[in-house]
Amino acid sequence: MIITTTNDIAGRSIAAYLGVVRGIVVRSPGIAKGFAGAIQSISGGNVDAFTQVCDEARREAFDRMIAHAQHLGADAIIGMRYDATEFAQQATEVLAYGTAVKLADSAVTAQVVGDTQGAGEAREKGSAGDPVYIQ
Repeated sequence: MIITTTNDIAGRSIAAYLGVVRGIVVRSPGIAKGFAGAIQSISGGNVDAFTQVCDEARREAFDRMIAHAQHLGADAIIGMRYDATEFAQQATEVLAYGTAVKLADSAVTAQVVGDTQGAGEAREKGSAGDPVYIQ
């Protein structure tokens, strides 16, 4: 599965647009992380406890988006984006979304194009056919 923030895939032709795919997660930091975050926020700067909660939410939303695309039989997701909305005190919705497409040549190398997991990170999933995230 190729996942890119662009609206096309260099050197590849799109055979069909399968529709919008998304992964939605709602998270709050919980008591322990909320307390640690409150203490860290007193001194200002980056709040590691909250950063961890946000990163976990993004990863889960991203994985859910991929599962949605796989359910539709997609070879790739183009125009991938994240959105986040705080809708209750310390509860945030994280949405990963994009357009699922079928490629003209379905023999796809699993990769993600662009920054999907944050600076300098890469991770792999276990079985063949699962996406490999590369920067």
